Amino acid sequence: MYTKRGVGVGVGVGVGVGAGSKTEMSSRVSHNEDLKRIKEALDKRDRSSPSTSRIKDNNNTIIKDQQRSLSILSAPTNNHPSPTVEESETDSEESDVSGSDGEDTSWISWFCNLRGNESFCEVDDDYIQDDFNLCGLSNQVPYYDYALDLILDVESSHGDMFTEEQNELIESAAEMLYGLIHVRYILTTKGQAAMLEKYKNAEFGRCPRVYCCGQPCLPVGQSDIPRHCTLKIYCPKCEDIYTPRSRFQDNLDGAYFGTTFPHLFLMTYGHLKPQKTSQTYVPRVFGFKVHKP
Repeated sequence: MYTKRGVGVGVGVGVGVGAGSKTEMSSRVSHNEDLKRIKEALDKRDRSSPSTSRIKDNNNTIIKDQQRSLSILSAPTNNHPSPTVEESETDSEESDVSGSDGEDTSWISWFCNLRGNESFCEVDDDYIQDDFNLCGLSNQVPYYDYALDLILDVESSHGDMFTEEQNELIESAAEMLYGLIHVRYILTTKGQAAMLEKYKNAEFGRCPRVYCCGQPCLPVGQSDIPRHCTLKIYCPKCEDIYTPRSRFQDNLDGAYFGTTFPHLFLMTYGHLKPQKTSQTYVPRVFGFKVHKP
């Protein structure tokens, strides 16, 4: 009995243990496989996540590069720091104001405000529109009709027909025509009144002679024929002419002011004519006057 019981017990225990070990082994294998699958899935996700992050980083860098290039193109050429929001708004407002002023400015005002054209006064439109005041100018100025329309800000229907070179010729003709009108206008009462304000402000320049003590001068030409001489300034104190200090004024045609204006101006406003100076420079050598031979 004991041997059978022992055999039975041994067999039962052996079978029970064997069966239990098999189930445990299978469960361990399956658990290990699950862990392996989870690990592989995590590895795949880890591999995929850097690539997507790199793509996102690349996209971000591309966007940043594009924004940086746009900021460089739109940035001013100077080295000043970028303005704040308030400053940019004020700048835009100022630019709009200046743009609106530029649109409302007439050609005559624009021309007279150019650098070097300070000696010109603004001729009234009524004077220019009177054909009697323009008598004989059509034979002296090319593109006369188109130049006159440009001066009076009249929109021409033939503007698109001209080439760029022809438009430049029309602009040059308009400047010449205005100068020839100007020399006539400054001999009138209104023209002299306009030049009076400039003379009081010494806008024509001052006499470079020492003994004239900065006497304001008047513009004058040495010839009434266009393109013969450049503009000079006349000093009413020493009664001599000089070259303007500004190289821009020196390039102006003297015929646009003529030979008559300063003398007629001083006749009209006689109270402005200064007394002629009698003081002259005397050359000396060691304190003694140099006698002329």
